[in-house]
Amino acid sequence: MLRKTLMNGAIACAVVALAGAASAQAQTPTGPGDRPWMNTKLSADERAKLLDQALTDDERYGLLHGIMPIPFGPNAKIPEEAIPGAGYIAGVPRLGVPALFETDASLGVTNPMNVRKGDIATALPSGLALGATWNPALAYKGGAVVGQEAAKKGFNVLLGGGMNLTAEPRNGRNFEYLAEDPLLAGVLAGEAVRGTQDQKVISTVKHFALNDQETGRNVVDATIDEQGFRQGELLAFQFAIEKGKPGSVMCAYNKINGHYACDNDFLLNKVLKGDWAWPGWVMSDWGAVPGVSAAVNGLDQQSGAQLDRQVWFDKPLKEAVAKGEVPAARVNDMSRRILRSMFAVGVFDTPSRKGQAIDYDAGAAASKTVAQQGIVLLKNDKSLLPLLKTAKSIVVVGGYADKGVLSGGGSSQVTTGTGHAASVPVGGEGPMAAWANQVYHPSSPLTAIKAKAPGAKVRFTDGRYPSEAAALAKDAQVAVVFVTQWNMESIDSGDLSLPQGQDELVAAVAAANPNTIVVLETGNPVLMPWLDKVGAVVEAWYSGAKGGEAIADVLFGDVNPSGRLPITFPASEDQLHDRQIAGFGYVGPGFGDSPETLAEKGKGFEASHPEGSDIGYRWYARKGFKPLFAFGHGLSYTSFKYGALKVTGGDTITASFDVTNTGAKAGADVPQVYLTARSGAPELRLLGWDRVELAPGETKRVTVTADRRLLADFDVKARKWRIDAGTYDVAVGASATALDAKASAKVKAGAVKP
Repeated sequence: MLRKTLMNGAIACAVVALAGAASAQAQTPTGPGDRPWMNTKLSADERAKLLDQALTDDERYGLLHGIMPIPFGPNAKIPEEAIPGAGYIAGVPRLGVPALFETDASLGVTNPMNVRKGDIATALPSGLALGATWNPALAYKGGAVVGQEAAKKGFNVLLGGGMNLTAEPRNGRNFEYLAEDPLLAGVLAGEAVRGTQDQKVISTVKHFALNDQETGRNVVDATIDEQGFRQGELLAFQFAIEKGKPGSVMCAYNKINGHYACDNDFLLNKVLKGDWAWPGWVMSDWGAVPGVSAAVNGLDQQSGAQLDRQVWFDKPLKEAVAKGEVPAARVNDMSRRILRSMFAVGVFDTPSRKGQAIDYDAGAAASKTVAQQGIVLLKNDKSLLPLLKTAKSIVVVGGYADKGVLSGGGSSQVTTGTGHAASVPVGGEGPMAAWANQVYHPSSPLTAIKAKAPGAKVRFTDGRYPSEAAALAKDAQVAVVFVTQWNMESIDSGDLSLPQGQDELVAAVAAANPNTIVVLETGNPVLMPWLDKVGAVVEAWYSGAKGGEAIADVLFGDVNPSGRLPITFPASEDQLHDRQIAGFGYVGPGFGDSPETLAEKGKGFEASHPEGSDIGYRWYARKGFKPLFAFGHGLSYTSFKYGALKVTGGDTITASFDVTNTGAKAGADVPQVYLTARSGAPELRLLGWDRVELAPGETKRVTVTADRRLLADFDVKARKWRIDAGTYDVAVGASATALDAKASAKVKAGAVKP
């Protein structure tokens, strides 16, 4: 009896103690001593662990899912605290955990559907324009500009860092991405992330991974062997994550080898969090979560949950934990990772900057610099460029050049200071149709050209009638034809031609005037059936807030072009590994169509990647194809020479060489170092580069040291990078097909962790 009484008393005491502990857990801390996680002397991991232990279950689950705070219907409820935009995850006021306010920001802070009335931002040039600069410092500056503007609008998470390799040159979203090469894409993306996070704003890298086509993006299954995956797209993300240390990684819509990217144990657990030991959190793309199993397979947060079939990471996840289907420790890991990134980037320790004045002039200046350095001079017969400011007559044709410069469509669309210069409805059906507008930023190339040549008679025609344009061009000293290729999220290009008869327009003008200059405003490579008929070709991409002025600066020689192609221009579509995009013609889904629903309808299809890591210029080298314009190609108004190449081996390759400006004008060169063979076997890989500013006659010494993984093959069975001993051939040149100075060195056998 006494024993029973004592046991009952002990149980009662234990119950009281547990109740007291639970009560204490839910009490609101009142002073600094009650919030040890706010001790900035502790590491981000230590702080996150302390704070995670103080969360109630409801608070923890609240961090694992969020909404897209846009009124999708008359009954949509947006929390009062939320900033209308891409995403919102409620904080925990009791513990001082700030909410996450997320904005799309690949090319500037977006304002979708003008949901924040009148809110504007700096429009940066497209990702391919940044890629064409080959300038990590500019990538950092662009990231910092967007981070600053986002912070002053109240956002603390940027859904930027788009960096998928441009393996498919018809992909409608390539304009957001950077390059076809993993080193170039990874370095630039990492620097952009670093620039943003130095402003105490969390950045993502996306879309992880193999999101290289928009056709059927919610259902397409990208299949690839592991070695090719590791040496190609995964290596690009690995470089970016190592350099930028992003707080979050956004997983993609598509499947990879049969499993959705956001529900992919190999991708998220084994590679990202295992092999790479990345400590941040994985957020889903909006509407990309197929079910609760994603939590076990590495997804930490469900974004834009109202776009999925249900809010998986709330009640369904709780039920899965109760049944033992998801370990409770995994849920703690999910919330701890989110908190850890918030501490690591400085979100907790940085006062809100919402409402502070934004220096849009500084943003525009940075945007203009990217545009200037990203413009690529592809052809310049008989030194037709730069144009003389004393020209007497110039005809400008097409491309809405009288209005502004083209931008890409979709979630990256930026609204600039004076509104859109032109917005041309494209039409179509479905949820994405509202985004289908060709938007021109108000920076008119025509106005800028007139300002550069005040004494010239400058005439403009819109180019609707090639015969009219040809008649005007015939009597002019020079004709400048602006042609456009509009791309947007969710839609791929049917082919690589210029749409709406623009090839015929160029041909007509060139036939009338041999001094014809073509300015390309494109989101992808295009074919040029008229190439041998025109005098000069300039690739201006989507050139951002000051693109018109930047184009005129290059045309008239106030800026010596230094851009180099980050993507190969094919000579024909027969050179692509697939003559047509997988599933092309499939009517793609829009927001609200969940992967499960689409799979139930049997809409899935496969997109194989037989090229593996031989993407872009490596594919051309493997097949012996001659491209229209090679990766790395770009001309200047001066000339450069490489010499005195010295290559040393050992654990890796180091190449040192001289770069000399042999022309009469100051300019910047981008000498590129390539591996060309290993022990006699051809192998073309970019090992590094530099961007060198040189006065006429000046010489500078450049040194490039290769990351060891670029000399290696990924050994799937051994799960490591394997470097074979042997003789490694190296060349320096102006592009992947213009390699001059060559040398060799012995490299030792070695291995690098995965």
